Amino acid sequence: MTSAVTTGDAEILTASACDLVAAMEAGELSSAQITRACLDRIEQVDGQVNAFLAVDADRAMDQAEGIDRRRAAGEKLGPLAGVPLAVKDLFCYRGMATTAGSRILEDWISPYTSTVVQRCLDAGMVVLGKTNLDEFAMGSSTETSAFGPTHNPWALDRIPGGSGGGSAAALAAFEAPLALGTDTGGSIRLPASVTGTVGVKPTYGGTSRYGVIAMASSLDQPGPCARTVTDAALLHRVIAGHDPMDQTSIPRDVPPVVEAARGADLLGMRLGVVAELSGDGYAPGVSQRFGEAVAALQEAGAEIVEISCPHFKHALGAYYLIQPAEVSSNLARYDAMRYGLRLDDDGNHSAEQVMTISRGAGFGAEAKRRIILGTYALSSGYYDAYYGSAQKVRTLIARDFEHAWDSCDALISPTTPTTAFRIGERTNDPLAMYQADLCTIPANLAGLAAGSFPAGLAPEDGLPVGLQVMAPVLADDRVYRVGGALEKQMTAAWGAPVLAQIPPLSGAHETEGLR
Repeated sequence: MTSAVTTGDAEILTASACDLVAAMEAGELSSAQITRACLDRIEQVDGQVNAFLAVDADRAMDQAEGIDRRRAAGEKLGPLAGVPLAVKDLFCYRGMATTAGSRILEDWISPYTSTVVQRCLDAGMVVLGKTNLDEFAMGSSTETSAFGPTHNPWALDRIPGGSGGGSAAALAAFEAPLALGTDTGGSIRLPASVTGTVGVKPTYGGTSRYGVIAMASSLDQPGPCARTVTDAALLHRVIAGHDPMDQTSIPRDVPPVVEAARGADLLGMRLGVVAELSGDGYAPGVSQRFGEAVAALQEAGAEIVEISCPHFKHALGAYYLIQPAEVSSNLARYDAMRYGLRLDDDGNHSAEQVMTISRGAGFGAEAKRRIILGTYALSSGYYDAYYGSAQKVRTLIARDFEHAWDSCDALISPTTPTTAFRIGERTNDPLAMYQADLCTIPANLAGLAAGSFPAGLAPEDGLPVGLQVMAPVLADDRVYRVGGALEKQMTAAWGAPVLAQIPPLSGAHETEGLR
């Protein structure tokens, strides 16, 4: 079968992972050509975008050439073999720095590889390097990174979402066709929404957390980032499945996500519009595009019903007690005694002084804020009043979802109340920053599957809007079924995928973004 991809760099960079594989199988492209095009693109534009913290060019080319040799020898390869991949810098990758976006781990070289990255390598994928993130994944804009903010390729003065803004920006800037992210309160879905890409948070336990630096262990979940729904589903299938190294990993088969993504309609499916995730505080363009997306899903065969989830209004408050409490516990290990940054260890300071100085210099303001808040919430006399109460709210939110499933197959909402805001706009207002996660947090608290899919551009600023889909535990295929149907409807309406509306960056000194 003839591929739609030609050998020009522009065609390589904007092609889907599926089309790249088709071109490799047809002998029209090699993995080495594709990888070199991505590396050249990173060199050309990443000075503006700052999506990557580190690029592993030599090892990536070795991997690509190895896949080309295996393909030439007639070896049967996986459906993503030879496709380059960007990796959020929370995933350990042997021989490469894993910083979590923090000075405290700036020079730490991982001695092992996380399960998710290893599965990608075993599938023949090519790791380009590590992408930027909010420090220890704490943030909604990728501005808390110790290594500078990432810029949204749609408009370089805008945030790319967070915490995984680097992975999403790498996709939107055409630096990589696929990426890995993690989602604790929306850190895959929020960046996907504001960059016009696809991001999915699998069911909690559906992908392994082994080798992923922990921030909030009961909430963190690795997942796929892509430019198309089918590409995301293919990557999901590669990384998902039981892992005995992760005690929270679910010993169940991976849902049929690829087949669902390729489905053509939503006949017989009931979708619930969450009443609490709309109204005041939502930008007009977000509400408009969401309404149009709902109509498109109805046209694809879905029955639309309104669902009330009354405890969702408490999700933000509950999350920002539970998550900092787990942060306080997980980040205690960075004590300057075992690994990480160590300052003033000159024989004149006690261990406690070295620890205090090192942690003070190594952690940024947002990390310190959440450590202090979490420690307070867990302290004697306040545990039941704050942390215990938040866990009760978490249970009530899970029950809201359970009641919703009696009436519908999946829930839909905007992914985030606004489009991408300007860099620096909310850095001095943590509460305003936290509001960006308003729609995404409930799925993390309940451990459900959820994803964000492009729903067009907001009329007032021309920036992307995302539609969120939430589905029951281990019903990840429903997320992809809705996302796939929406993508088909939106592509038909626009004449091309949303992200195809923007051309590649043209030069290393361009300042007007991609629009």
